[in-house]
Amino acid sequence: MNDTPGWASPGSAPSNGQDDAGVPRPAGPADESGPASKWSKEQPPAGQWSAPTGPPQTPPQAPPPAPGWGGGPPRGAWGPPPAAKPGVIPLRPLGVGEILDGAVSTLRAHWRTVLGITITVSVISQICNILVERYLLPTPPEVDPDADPSEALRQSVDSLQASLVAMGPSILIALVGTLFTTALLTMVISRSVLGRPVSLSEAWQEARPRLPQLLGLTLLLPLMSAGIMAVALVPGLLIGGGAGVALAVLGGLVAGPVILWLMVRFALASPALMLERQGVIQSLRRSAKLVQGAWWRTFGIIALTLLLTLLVSMIIAVPFSVIALAVDGTGFGDLFSGTTPEFGWAFLIITGIGSVIASSITYPISAGVTVLLYIDQRIRREALDIELARAAGVSAYGSEPPGTPARG
Repeated sequence: MNDTPGWASPGSAPSNGQDDAGVPRPAGPADESGPASKWSKEQPPAGQWSAPTGPPQTPPQAPPPAPGWGGGPPRGAWGPPPAAKPGVIPLRPLGVGEILDGAVSTLRAHWRTVLGITITVSVISQICNILVERYLLPTPPEVDPDADPSEALRQSVDSLQASLVAMGPSILIALVGTLFTTALLTMVISRSVLGRPVSLSEAWQEARPRLPQLLGLTLLLPLMSAGIMAVALVPGLLIGGGAGVALAVLGGLVAGPVILWLMVRFALASPALMLERQGVIQSLRRSAKLVQGAWWRTFGIIALTLLLTLLVSMIIAVPFSVIALAVDGTGFGDLFSGTTPEFGWAFLIITGIGSVIASSITYPISAGVTVLLYIDQRIRREALDIELARAAGVSAYGSEPPGTPARG
């Protein structure tokens, strides 16, 4: 069908004295029903007509086409109709901006529930961090800058061990906080896609049976990464010397990309575990299947989300850190004297408030992007949008009109 202006409705026969487009045509020599032809029998070949001379004449006008066809008043917009949007995202394959916008829209639409979750978890996590840092962690060893090389190396190793020990409780607290926020926010976001409200108690009732499996998944992924890195570093550390250091560095360079590849491959395991009621190993396989063929896209979206959340955290945390240093004069002076700073309660409380505010904003965005990326991959591969539309009560959904872009 040609829908350019000037074409008649398809299926209509040309009338007498008109061409197929409905435009009156001049009588030719073979047209015995019309007047005598004034056209010469010898005409130049097609494509070589010259501009006529003399005063310009108004060309004959074609009759108006039927309504709804090209040139007439349209009965509706051309192309497929817009996708249904019962909640925070349209039910079709999503772009990067739509995934980020859906995460932010969830925070706006359900801000009471979302902030109730994130603020509660962040406050408890920060209180635990402050208490551990204040009372349980050992004092870091002093490093003598004038020590001989062997002594300086020993002091550096002791300082590294103390730093790793100090990071242990913080990592464990962060994992537990991530566990609860991921479980609860996954339920909130899955409801927001359908346009349904959800309270904190409802989210907790739905997420609670899945917490043991989610805990196993949350612990398995870091242990898997640590095991791969240990296998890569241990041979070089056992050899020692210059060759051992070089081998350890080479092992670390090889293990890093492997760990990154696995973490992206298993990035969708947590929403698969929560929303499909999968086990730990099954959710890892499910994530690998969904990410297959879309690793770089998944990596790019996750990296962009990490960059945005890091920038938001810095924008919020830096002013609180400056205020905390100004209030806690002792730690501020230790920084310039070269000694290990000993921060007081004022510094810990003020920086803790900044961390709570930053976490309350960044947690929902990170969790929202992960869940929406999982939903997007299922829409592209499994037509999940049809099931979501039915669950949301969208009528007459599921038949795609001609010209709809293919999923991919």
